[in-house]
Amino acid sequence: MARRSPVPGAVSLGAARLLPRRDDWTRSRPARDLTAGVMVALVALPLALGFGASSGVGAGAGVVTAIVAGAVAAVFGGSHVQVSGPTGAMTVVLVPIVADHGPDGVLVVGLLAGLLLLGLALSGAGRAVRYIPVPVIEGFTVGIAAIIALQQLPSALGVDVHAEKVLVLAVEAGRAWLEEPHPGAVACTAAVVAVILLGARVRPGFPFALLAVAGATVLNVVVRDAGDGDPGGGLATIGHLPSGLPAPHLPAVPWAHLDSLLLAAVAVAALGALESLLSASVADAMTVGERHEPDRELLGQGLANVASPLFGGLPATAAIARTAVNVRAGATSRLAALVHALVLLAVVLVGARWVAEIPMAALAGVLVATAVQMVRVSSLSALVRSTRGDAATLVVTAVATVALDLVAAVLVGLVAAGFFALRQTARTARLEEISLDDAADRGGPGDRSDHLEEERRLLDEQVVAYRIDGPLFFAAAHDFLLELAEVSRVRVVVLRMSHVTTIDATGAHVLADVIGRLERRGVTVLLSGVRPQHRAVLEQLGVLDGLAHERHLFATTPEAIAHARDHAARTAHG
Repeated sequence: MARRSPVPGAVSLGAARLLPRRDDWTRSRPARDLTAGVMVALVALPLALGFGASSGVGAGAGVVTAIVAGAVAAVFGGSHVQVSGPTGAMTVVLVPIVADHGPDGVLVVGLLAGLLLLGLALSGAGRAVRYIPVPVIEGFTVGIAAIIALQQLPSALGVDVHAEKVLVLAVEAGRAWLEEPHPGAVACTAAVVAVILLGARVRPGFPFALLAVAGATVLNVVVRDAGDGDPGGGLATIGHLPSGLPAPHLPAVPWAHLDSLLLAAVAVAALGALESLLSASVADAMTVGERHEPDRELLGQGLANVASPLFGGLPATAAIARTAVNVRAGATSRLAALVHALVLLAVVLVGARWVAEIPMAALAGVLVATAVQMVRVSSLSALVRSTRGDAATLVVTAVATVALDLVAAVLVGLVAAGFFALRQTARTARLEEISLDDAADRGGPGDRSDHLEEERRLLDEQVVAYRIDGPLFFAAAHDFLLELAEVSRVRVVVLRMSHVTTIDATGAHVLADVIGRLERRGVTVLLSGVRPQHRAVLEQLGVLDGLAHERHLFATTPEAIAHARDHAARTAHG
């Protein structure tokens, strides 16, 4: 009877570990979670409105995203205290998608990204984020903060300009404002930024953003009413908002542009995974005993991004700022994030008419303040002072984030970090000449009294031993092995290989070249202490074929030194 494949069972077992469990809710302290959920909702409302408007889809889409994605991710995510919704980093990715494919294109991209995230969760890819270096993460954050701030310039200056590239947008906004200044918008944005930043110093965690936006809204309505309701008498506002969640529906797929939408979905999924897992790591660091499940977090974000577009919402990720507020407010379980989503739903159902009166300049102020708070000066200062490689990686990643797309920026940052890591590792490789007597005594028998002083002097002139320390790979091999090929006035060279940590093809080829050069000049090369795994590499790449005799490979250095002395003595007397 044929044996059944265990794969289906293994897959189902792997998927089961990602599903919600009873202990997700038994740890809850309802009073603390309800308080934290309300506090997060107050902070999240202006952010959701601002990110929705900034994306180009609309402020209402931002609130829908916070409600739907926030609730789904709270139930299925891998962190007990994480809060999800629209974020500034995701907005940066969505702006060009809206410009090229319109709002429906964004919905399709979000749906596809959600499916990709589900695939990543089932494949166990969540643990990969631990390999991203800190300078790349910090540079990425600085670049996103700069983009968010630059994107707000049109609203902050009260001008109506559009451009896909953020630097072009900033220049065009400045030019339009100089032609027709709008001091009211600038004053509104500056006031909101000042209230949020100063308030955060006085009482961290308090929703000063909501107070600033409410004050700006009331003042704008008063100014407009003083002008007999003239729309030109006040600042531009959000406008119409839905008074509830729209009915779920599948977005229309623009099949003619599906290839470009798939590429955009890959970028959105990569960013969603990166930002969500980084946020979960931050949440772990802020709590005692909290440890997120990375693959389960990807599952929650995948389901959230599948659900959000069905209701007209944007792609979502976990939000570091809202998660931090949730933790500081005393959240103990997923109930807090779920309450945050329900409070936002109540606001939409009851207060949509008043929310629609919020000035765009006030939302711009919220986002500018958010961008400022994203940059942690102490962390950046520590990285810049640590090593030149870390500082350069941080700067390169930040510049690439502003100049390129976000996924490309992370790749550029990883390449830069890898380059500096390789260079640092290569510098640990050393070639050091060692004493023959000391080498002979270490690890084996040896009696220096057996040699006359004259013979020892002769041997010292004709035998030389070197110890190779560290990695013998492409970034380090050429630096010292080619110098070894130039040694002269010797008959035997002993290479002690026991301290070599790794050998790659390039290092092996360079070693073979050095051995060949020495042997052609009549210098015998002996190898000692070659590790078994390294010997296999040297055999496969023909390095050992370059030795004059197959017995010129020794297990220990004392054996090689003894053979070298005998060989030099025979050559000298013969």
